[in-house]
Formats: sequence, C-alpha cells, structure tokens
Amino acid sequence: MAEGDNNSVYQLASETASLEEQLQGWGEVILITDKVLRWERAWFPLALMSVVSFSFLMIYYLDPSVLSGVSCFVMFLCLADYLVPALAPRIFGSNKWTTEQQQRFHEICSNLVKSRRRIVGWWKRLFTLKEEKPKMYFMTMLFSLAVVAWIGQQVHNLFLTYLIVSFLLLFPGLNQHGIITKYVGMAKREINKLLKHKEKKNE
Repeated sequence: MAEGDNNSVYQLASETASLEEQLQGWGEVILITDKVLRWERAWFPLALMSVVSFSFLMIYYLDPSVLSGVSCFVMFLCLADYLVPALAPRIFGSNKWTTEQQQRFHEICSNLVKSRRRIVGWWKRLFTLKEEKPKMYFMTMLFSLAVVAWIGQQVHNLFLTYLIVSFLLLFPGLNQHGIITKYVGMAKREINKLLKHKEKKNE
C-alpha cells in the first residue's frame, strides 16, 4: 500500500475514533435510531412516517413564524444535547454493550466520517470547477438554482420540506432492502431499451 493510502487510512481511523468519543453519550440512541432507519422490523417504516407526518401536521396547524420555528427547533436540540447523555445510560445501561453493538457503533461513526469527507470533496470540486472553468460553473449554478426556485414556486414550502425529510429518513431502509438498487436497475434497462429502439429506427 502506498504511503498516501496509509496516511488516508490512519486519518480515517483517527477521525472515526474522535467522533466515537464525541458521540459516546448518544451511543444507545444512535443504535436504536439505526435499527429504525434500516427497518429491522416490518412496522418501523410505518411508525417512522407516522411520527414525521404528525410532526408536520402540528407545524401546519400551529403555523409558527420562521423565527419561532427555528428557535423551538434549536431549543429542542439543546435540551436533547443536555438530557440524552445524562439519561441514556440510566435507561439503556451503556455498560451492557455487546461486541456486536460496539462494532455497529464503530461502523456508523466510520460511515458518518466518510459521508462528511464526500461532502467536503464535492465542495472542493465545486470551487475547483469555479477556478478552472468559471463559465461552466456559473451556467451550472444559475440553471440549478433556477430549477430549485421553480420547484419552490410550484410546491408548498412545508409540503416540499415534508417530502425531502421523508425521503432522507426512508433512504437508509430503501437502500438496505435493495429497493433503490432494484428500481434504478429497472430505469437503466428501460433507458437502454429506448436507446436501442432509437438506434434501430435510425438504421
């Protein structure tokens, strides 16, 4: 293995260990959330969507201002950050962790670090594109933002947020059970059929 690869692996391990230490107080909650998001039981998707739908219905009913909504959300995060590390060990008993649970917690932290690296990588590539091909960068950004603005005008903000949140929460389970792979494969096959049909017509 090259020296660069060794450094990358060491850095990944170091970042993962650091994140594990930071999230140790949230370990039990993270493991339970992971089980729910990966649909370890058949009723988890229904329960998940019920909670999300109820939350958004309450927001729609109360109709808070942006400032009130943001303040309540941040207040909830602050309370969770204070209460969860203090109460979780008493409720779940962190000293009863099995080797399997510890390994799964390590995998989750490693995946989070990798995801953060991908996002940073995409961000850096965007700025590289801006420096190397400024015209393409600005055209791409303007077109993308125009499409997003058009979608925002066509769909109600709260409903659009509901769809995005629902998709993000369902994505791990869809991916875990191969549903995304299945439909992406079907879409690819249909596209290939259309391309072949078009080629035959041109001949």
